[in-house]
Amino acid sequence: MIRRLLRLVPPGTLPVGAGLALVGLASYVHLAVAGHTLTPGDYSSLSVLWSIVFTVGIGVFLPVEQEVARLVSARRTRGLPPGPVLARGATVAAAVLALLLLAVTAATDTLADRLFDGDRAMVATLSGALVALALAHTTRGVLSGLGQFHWYGSQLGLDGGLRIAGVAALAMAGVDSPVAYALVLVAAPLLAVALTAPPVTRALGGGTPLPWPPLLRGLALLTASSLLSQVVVNVGVINVRLLAPADTATAGALLSALVLVRIPLFVFGSMQAALLPGLSTAAATGDAAAFGTLLRRALAIVTALGVGGGLLTLLLGPWLVQALFDAPEILGHGDFAWLALATLAYLWAMVLGQALLARDRHRAQALAWTLGVVALVAATLAPLPVALRVELGYTVGSLVVAAVMVALLRRRRESRPHPPVAVPLSATTPGGTR
Repeated sequence: MIRRLLRLVPPGTLPVGAGLALVGLASYVHLAVAGHTLTPGDYSSLSVLWSIVFTVGIGVFLPVEQEVARLVSARRTRGLPPGPVLARGATVAAAVLALLLLAVTAATDTLADRLFDGDRAMVATLSGALVALALAHTTRGVLSGLGQFHWYGSQLGLDGGLRIAGVAALAMAGVDSPVAYALVLVAAPLLAVALTAPPVTRALGGGTPLPWPPLLRGLALLTASSLLSQVVVNVGVINVRLLAPADTATAGALLSALVLVRIPLFVFGSMQAALLPGLSTAAATGDAAAFGTLLRRALAIVTALGVGGGLLTLLLGPWLVQALFDAPEILGHGDFAWLALATLAYLWAMVLGQALLARDRHRAQALAWTLGVVALVAATLAPLPVALRVELGYTVGSLVVAAVMVALLRRRRESRPHPPVAVPLSATTPGGTR
């Protein structure tokens, strides 16, 4: 049975999955230690910073990783060097990072007062975490595109291991500062990038400069989709703080619950680095049968993960958040039911989004996430208790995204059964991915 399941997952899933497993464990250890060490107010501040980092940081830099990986992989199949793609990708990441840092600097006082109880050091730490994510995602794009999944997984694993070591050291030293626990999100990924730099540095240079259009053509829409997807999954904690500023306990409890119910997302992350190249290859060659088979397998796997994980958290969630994170008794089984359903729908949306991206349908993917965020906002504005409002927002938003993506994929299949999609590398270099 295990061997059969392993044959279903795309190549490269296992080493990436091992690294993501360690990153996932690090998230639990990080938040568990912080939850038992910090005051409710300080833990709420850390929760908000965590949500912003992984909403904005991943939202804007994951698209750079995906586009770099897509183009590097396609160039590799044509025997072309990856250096020009890395140069352009690094330039884009640096430009986006500079804009983010300027925005954070300009809004330091507002962010500190509204989200971090006036602590400006937390805002500075937020900037550092964004720098770390920019470097991590850009280098991972090169590693993924080169098929260096062991190095990719190693970077993830080192990031996770260093986070665990960092929070353990803080706990043993009796540190109770939220800034110290937040700085772990800066130091760990930076060290992991430095330790996995050799394959990336070897990719530097070589080849003629890559024209901007191949990289920028879909990057704006992909960034919009990525940001909106992170809003759907992460904005709940921020909304609690905005809707009920005095309710610090609910924000912390909700983050702890989300970390539990989103365990299947870590597993999907291990598939994502290899799923997109496989789907892109099938789309580029017009192999509709292979495309459909890989898509159905991915949906089957995430459905099994979502249902299994959802049942576990539905039964044990209220007890686990108290035992692991010292969360107050705020969320019950009904709250975990909504969060589990939302996570299952979000998993479907992530897989279907990869299918749209592989077919070069960036605009369709962005449309689906836009409608999902609109639905999330509408559900969040309902006159209900704050926790239920954000849970419904996550659930309704994810379901709407998945439904819209299914409709868009079916419409494309009906209008063009065998669409040959090419990933343009230059004016004369069409190509697929690995």
